[in-house]
Parts: sequence; C-alpha cells; structure tokens
Amino acid sequence: MMRLLTTRAGKPQSGSERTWEPLEWDDPDSSDEAWGHGPEGTWVFAPESAPPPRQARGTRAAVRPPSSRARQITRRGRRRLIPLWVKWSAALALTALVFRKVIAFAVVATLSAGLHLIGLNLHLPDVKLTWPWQSVTAGVTTDTDVGPWVLQKIEGISRPALGSETFNCVFTHKVSKNIGFWPCWYSSTFAAVGRASATVDLNPGPAWWTPASGHYLLRLLNRPVAGQAGRVAVSIVLPQPQLPQTVHDIAVDNTLSHPIDTQHSWTYPGFGCGTLLKPQFSVSVLYAQAQNLAFYQATHNPQVTRPLISAAEAEATQIIRGNFVQPTLNALGYTLASFSLRWSGAP
Repeated sequence: MMRLLTTRAGKPQSGSERTWEPLEWDDPDSSDEAWGHGPEGTWVFAPESAPPPRQARGTRAAVRPPSSRARQITRRGRRRLIPLWVKWSAALALTALVFRKVIAFAVVATLSAGLHLIGLNLHLPDVKLTWPWQSVTAGVTTDTDVGPWVLQKIEGISRPALGSETFNCVFTHKVSKNIGFWPCWYSSTFAAVGRASATVDLNPGPAWWTPASGHYLLRLLNRPVAGQAGRVAVSIVLPQPQLPQTVHDIAVDNTLSHPIDTQHSWTYPGFGCGTLLKPQFSVSVLYAQAQNLAFYQATHNPQVTRPLISAAEAEATQIIRGNFVQPTLNALGYTLASFSLRWSGAP
C-alpha cells in the first residue's frame, strides 16, 4: 500500500530553489531510503550512502588505550620465581658464613668494651681476628716443596718495616746583643714533640738468603694427610733495625710545640735593649734547633732508641709472618706451627 503524499502549497519554485523534503512523520533514523518529490511531481530518492573510505596502506588504525587492569599487569611484568627477600637473605647468610670469625671477633670486642665501660670485669672467650684467606681449606693435600715458595714470597718484599715513636724534648733559644758594658739578652725555653722511625730491611738481597748463610730455614714437620693440614716451622734472620741516619729523618710537630719559660737581662726592655732585640724568633730557626735536638735524642738516648727498635722489630715480624709466610703456607695446605725471627749480630 502506497504512502500518503503531501504537497506543498504556493507558487512552484525554480529548479535551483526547490528541494525534496522527507515527511515530518517519518523516522529520521529509519533504515528506509529518504524520499521526496521533484519539481515535476516525480519521485526523488536520496542517493545511497557512500561506503566508508578505505584506510591508506601503511597507516595504522587508532588503537584503543589499554585498560587500567592491563596497564597494571604490564607494569608488574613476569612474576619472580624467587622473591627478592629470599635472595637478600641468602646473600647475607653466605657473607656471614664466610666472615664468621671476623664477626665473632667484632662481637666479642664490642661486648668487652661495653662491659668495661660499665665497670664489669667478665671473662670472655679469646677470639683472634682471622680473615677467610688466612684459613686452610680442609682436605687440601700437596707434595709441593714449600720452602722455595715461601722464600720467593719473602724476596718479593720491596719496602722496609718502619717502627715509629713520638717523644718529647726541651730546648732553649737565646739571643744576646750587649750594648757596651750593658748586658742585653733574651731567651725562651720550648717544649717540642719529635717523631722518629727505625727501619728494618726485610729483603737484604739474594746473597742474604743463600743456604750457606743459614738466614732462612723451613722445617717440614708433617705433610697434609687425609684432610689434615700439614705443619711447618720457619726461622728467619734479618739485619738489625737501623736508627735514623740523618737529621732529615726526624719530624717535629709544630702544633704541639710551645714555649714554657722566658728569661731576659735586667736591662730588657729598657735602656734600648728592647729596641735592639726582637724576641719574635723565626719559626725556621726554632724548627731547625728542635730537629737537631730530636735527632740526638733518637740516636743516643736509650729511653727513645729502645722503643724505636722494639717497634721496628714488631712491625717486621707482623709483615713477614702475617702478610707473606702464613698466607703462602695456607694456600699450599699447611699451617705455621712456629715462627722465629732473629737479628743478625744480636747476642
């Protein structure tokens, strides 16, 4: 059945001004084709809608942004098989296992200091500071001749051992310029702090270590057997420690040196004596005088020379035993049962 048509009243318009219009009771969203009437009363249909434009090749269509759930999953990434706290715990446990002796020494030392601070005197276990590389790995066995290996390490020492000590000395500096028969002088007494070092030559040269000299002796007590470390005794002879050789081997601490007394003639500062003398002594003059006095004390005063020699001997023993002999023996599967360091020419 055909739809009813309504015509527009009035003078017909020109072709350029006339248009077709849909009926006002039609549904604009209807899927039927739009229709109307032309100037001659003919049916006019709206042209079919053009297909959507094709996307140019090489371009991408707009991508819908991911949802918050997708962004959260992307940000987290793959879930770890091993949690991070497990890795950190394993690393700390491994470090504590390797440095367990160092940690035990630190704990005992801290506890001892704390108890001493509050006035308690308790007997704590004696724990020595031992680094991991100074221990012997169980089960190490070797048939290597350890004597030449240890001697080679000692011959590689390039620096002497230094035993340093500080000591006090007192000196007086005086300036005198008489004016005719008038005495005119001024003096100051200073307390100075000197520092000197005694040296020990740890590697006198290849001729020193020849077997005929007897300066190096390594005795193999027993070899490593069935996982037990071997035992070795080492005896070394070195030249005696040397005291400072020149005055330039002595240092004076200017920050700790200070005047302790001043004296002057009865004419100072009057009678022109104060104008003639200048008690502001030069620092270089005072330093040179204190350095000469400290050098004499470090080479002639037994109260200074004995601590210097003892400090040098202790430093030499620590360097040779702790830094060269013991680590080398431990790396070869031996322990140092005894160590002796003597001085050439000593009674």
